[in-house]
Amino acid sequence: MAKGIPAIILAAGASSRLGQPKALVNVGDTNLLGLAFGRLQNAGCSPIVVVTSSELAIDCLTSVPDATIVINKAPQEGRTGSIQCGLMSLCGDHGRTPRRVLIAPVDRPGWNVTMVKQLIDSNNSCKPVSNKRSGHPVIIAGDDIEEVLAANPDEPLRELVSFNPVQVNYQLISLNIDTQQDLQLLLDNEQTLLQTD
Repeated sequence: MAKGIPAIILAAGASSRLGQPKALVNVGDTNLLGLAFGRLQNAGCSPIVVVTSSELAIDCLTSVPDATIVINKAPQEGRTGSIQCGLMSLCGDHGRTPRRVLIAPVDRPGWNVTMVKQLIDSNNSCKPVSNKRSGHPVIIAGDDIEEVLAANPDEPLRELVSFNPVQVNYQLISLNIDTQQDLQLLLDNEQTLLQTD
């Protein structure tokens, strides 16, 4: 039975290729940020930290007022830097480093609540894999968290953490919102993405 863990939503990217902030892309009656936050809540994740840029902080707070909003002052330095900002916020909230944390990039919406619960049931750092394709969200645990905290902000997470694969069955696992074509694929699969199970 899955027990909730802290989660970090990464929403600090500049979105230059898409031409609009990815976190604020409309999906149904919400946006990508609201979609990720709602699914993480439904999976029992708590607290949920959103790491964003100073330019998007107010919009993110408006979208998910129950989240903790953390500003990455230098998001251009790399995604690992945003993860570090989220981890430091969680360390401050609890007075210690969390044992496990789920990381969900806002521009990788190809997952659902069931998948998150499967990941939470794994005890190690892990990532979902479906039909030999890996995706997000991921969980980092134990010494891997310390490794990430000590890394350079631009060092890719895949070079810092050896993720254990968790087999899932979800065809949208590799969906990555970078272009208008990706956005169209998202909208074409909106009903699947909005499912809460």
